[in-house]
Amino acid sequence: MTRRRLADEAGMVGGVEVLPFGFLIFVAFVLVIANAWAVIDAKLAVESAAREAGRAYVEAHDAGAAATAADRAARTAVAGAGREPSRLTLQVRGGPYERCAVVEHIASYDVASLTVPFIGSFGSGFTVTGRHRSVIDPFASGLGRTNGCGI
Repeated sequence: MTRRRLADEAGMVGGVEVLPFGFLIFVAFVLVIANAWAVIDAKLAVESAAREAGRAYVEAHDAGAAATAADRAARTAVAGAGREPSRLTLQVRGGPYERCAVVEHIASYDVASLTVPFIGSFGSGFTVTGRHRSVIDPFASGLGRTNGCGI
C-alpha cells in the first residue's frame, strides 16, 4: 500500500513553472502604474510652477525684476515638489509690463519614459506642460501712466 501511494500522482501541485511568469507580469504592471503616477506628479508640479511664476511676475515692480522673480519662483516650486529644476522650461507670453496687461506663463517639464522607484528614470519620455494667466495689478504704483485697463 505504501509503495502504491508513492507512485501515484494524487496530491501533486502543478503549474509551479508559471509563477516566475506571473511575477514578471506583476512587476511590469507595477512599473506602468509607477510611470503613470510620475506623469501625474509632474503635471501637478508644473501647474504649480506656472502659477507661482505668474504670481511672482505680477507682484514685481518692474519688467526686469519680474522675469527674474518668475523664473526663481517656478524653479523653487518644482524643487519643492521633488523634481529637478534644471529640466524645467519657462516661457512668458504677453504684452509690455504695464497695469492690467494679461501675462501667460507656460512651464514645461520632461518626464522620463520609465521611472523605477528607488532606482531612477530612463528614456526621453513625455513633455508635461502647465499654463497660468495673470493680470498685472491695476493699482500697482511705479509703472507709469500707461495701462491696459482701458481707462
